[in-house]
Formats: sequence, C-alpha cells, structure tokens
Amino acid sequence: MHEASLAGGILKLVEDAAQREAFGRVTVLRLEAGRLAGVEVRALRFALEAIAPGTVLQGAEIAIEETDGQAWCLPCAATVPLARRGDPCPHCGSHQLQPTDGTELRVLDLLVDD
Repeated sequence: MHEASLAGGILKLVEDAAQREAFGRVTVLRLEAGRLAGVEVRALRFALEAIAPGTVLQGAEIAIEETDGQAWCLPCAATVPLARRGDPCPHCGSHQLQPTDGTELRVLDLLVDD
C-alpha cells in the first residue's frame, strides 16, 4: 500500500510548515487527489489518521477532494473526460490518450491553531 508512504510524505510536509510558520496544530487538512493519480482515497485517509496521533495532525479533519481526469486524444485532437487510466476515448474509442488533468496529489490548504 503506497498510500502509507504518501501519508508519511504529507505529514513531513505539514510538520515542516509547522516549524517554518510556527503553528502548533492543524485543525483541517485539505488535499486534492486526481482520479488518475493512482491513489486510493480511503486508504490515504486511513493512513493519515493512523499516523496522526502525537503529531501536528492529531485530531485534524482530513478533507480529500477528488478531481476528474481529462486527457488529450490524439486522433480526435480534443480534450476528453477520462475516468480511469486505460479507458478508451469516449468519442472515437482510441487508446492514444495523454492525461492532462486529474493526475495530481497535493495539499490545498491547512487551517491551523497557534
């Protein structure tokens, strides 16, 4: 489960920010996970909740927004919605697709207490 590694990286990023910005704890952590990012959102939430005790994330609300995937279809020369990697173009059935959106995993913002 690579979500545990991702959770560890997110915690490190948040703890670095806490040290740099001098805040004591996070009350809300808001993340964005694209549907094409290869992240199982429930597993990521579980991993974050599991490592939170004793850290700045202890007791924080974890909100994960899932964004839709999009890809550029070479034969259609158009941007098309893409639910999963490997799916064909909904217009022409081609598999010549280059993902353009929905591949991100990022921290959007934090609500913190001093």
